[in-house]
Amino acid sequence: MNVNDISKINLLLQKLPKGALYFASWLNDQGISYSLQQSYRNSQWFSTFAKGVMYRTGEKPDIFGALSCFNNQLGKQFRIGAQSALDLKGFSHYLPLGKQIITIYYPRGEWFPEWLKKNKFGITVQKFSEGQNDSQTGITTSEISGFEVLVSAPERAFMECLELAPKYYDLTDLYYVMEMLTTLRPEPVKQLLEECKSVKVKRLFLYMAEKAQHQWFEELDFSSIDLGTGKRSLVNSGVYNAKYQITIPRELANYE
Repeated sequence: MNVNDISKINLLLQKLPKGALYFASWLNDQGISYSLQQSYRNSQWFSTFAKGVMYRTGEKPDIFGALSCFNNQLGKQFRIGAQSALDLKGFSHYLPLGKQIITIYYPRGEWFPEWLKKNKFGITVQKFSEGQNDSQTGITTSEISGFEVLVSAPERAFMECLELAPKYYDLTDLYYVMEMLTTLRPEPVKQLLEECKSVKVKRLFLYMAEKAQHQWFEELDFSSIDLGTGKRSLVNSGVYNAKYQITIPRELANYE
């Protein structure tokens, strides 16, 4: 390896924070050929993370840097959502037991890479393709360990939790989180509810927000939000709420 090759890799490594992933196709676009990439691996500059994916030898990539590099280098739109996004903003009412669970949303029809599925980060990855709302409303970025990561804003993240309940999240637990969401913004909430296609999510969200007596709920104009028709039963042997036509857990209905 000549001096010019060493200079190339040094300049490249300065561009990204420690723990970055480097995708072979992106490196090739940066002027580092596949054969030169092999030379860097042979010389221990790079180690193989997965097929076509490398990291700087001696560093330890995490899920946040991995998602950031994947999105930025390959033009993807993978993001952290649901409770994982709320946790990042401090909206969690309990400490998780066992391995950390990171929920990742990805565009419908997109390929979900094997290296993300496998346990390479010491966490459990929970993946969902975009469901009831595939717009860009409520998607923001957060800086984590020096990386810009796509994350659902709290308004969207909570609705994503409701969409996954009660299979993945307990509805009463989610209400405890709703109680903490005192700073949600009426306009993004309204837009997300208008765009949402799930009647269950919209009714549950409004029921919980009203029950929590948030000030932003009082400012919310939901006259243009379609709440559908007919009753929705979310649990067996629950309590029926006539205003929102939903049957909810007795524990939630009785909670004060």
